[in-house]
Amino acid sequence: MDLMEYQAKELFAKHDVVTTLGTVVTTAEQARSAAEAIGGTVVVKAQVKAGGRGKAGGVKLAKTPEEAFEHASNILGMEIKGLTVNRVLVTPATPPVEEYYFSFLLDRANRQYLCIASVEGGVEIEEVAKTNPDAVKKIAIDPGKGVDAAKAREIATEAAFPEAVFEQAVAMIEALYQVFVKEDATLVEVNPLARLADDKLEALDGKVSLDENASEVRHPDHEAFVIREEEDQLEAKAKDKGLNYVKLDGAVGIIGNGAGLVMSTLDVVAYAGENHGGVKPANFLDIGGGANAQVMADGLDVILHDPQVKSVFVNVFGGITACDEVANGIKGALEILGEEASKPLVVRLDGNNVEEGRRILADLNHPLVTLATTMDGGADKAAELASA
Repeated sequence: MDLMEYQAKELFAKHDVVTTLGTVVTTAEQARSAAEAIGGTVVVKAQVKAGGRGKAGGVKLAKTPEEAFEHASNILGMEIKGLTVNRVLVTPATPPVEEYYFSFLLDRANRQYLCIASVEGGVEIEEVAKTNPDAVKKIAIDPGKGVDAAKAREIATEAAFPEAVFEQAVAMIEALYQVFVKEDATLVEVNPLARLADDKLEALDGKVSLDENASEVRHPDHEAFVIREEEDQLEAKAKDKGLNYVKLDGAVGIIGNGAGLVMSTLDVVAYAGENHGGVKPANFLDIGGGANAQVMADGLDVILHDPQVKSVFVNVFGGITACDEVANGIKGALEILGEEASKPLVVRLDGNNVEEGRRILADLNHPLVTLATTMDGGADKAAELASA
């Protein structure tokens, strides 16, 4: 789960990271009131889960409440990287003397954490990484040892934080690491980490990505960060039904049991689609081991309500849940959905009790269902139907 800036700052404040929360508003009038309450020059910042807000015109200085009203009027409703701005953050203007970059992230490839820091970074960190890569320090973090005061000091030294803010940097690094591990984050980023005029170090912006699997078990409070009206409606629907679903941009809906099989199916469909006008997968949907009628109906219900989907490929390997149970699940799902099931389904079954599963679907003789004996053949047929 990616958080917006104001949400990330709430977590920062919870773990004693120096930051300014500001006021989140959804109307221009509220922005004017917030600016009046803050007094002086403020910054009006678009709140969307995307970078480059400033370059897109989503971050503006306002010297008066009227200017805050005007800027909020222009920013609210605008699109930044395809995302509509529905709220803005109004904060006191604190112009930085210097801008730094700092982050902790999960380094999956090396099974460790990684710290990235630069005192020549800030909002132009990507350019710095290209033109002066030595200025961007990458420090491996052993998850078993973590970041204590000594490691934080080592990181601050490696990154060459100026003496005037060095001790603050050490404290900031320790606090940001607490956000990272205690909130089960996969990314904690501050850009910019700013040195202000009074040599105060402050996180002027924040980006946090949370592990949703950990959130469900250990952090029920993270549910408060979910903004239902801004979620993809199909993904929200799938989540409510307990399905592992990710929306993609293609035309072939995918249902499988097991993440590995579903990932392989995505690749095979994408490959097959090259022979049918570039058709691509429309989603990732793993129904797991319990492919009964209701689970299958829930999965099909989500996929078939995606207007981009033109066909569905059900690719199941029978294991604990045998193929005849899966077939009965598909049969029951079609009965449950009735006329809502209006797009062709290609079904490939293999594994435990496969012959019985195929017999059930053959006897069903449903006009929307096509049986495939191989994964490649099923993917090709689904791509063909989607391109028709």
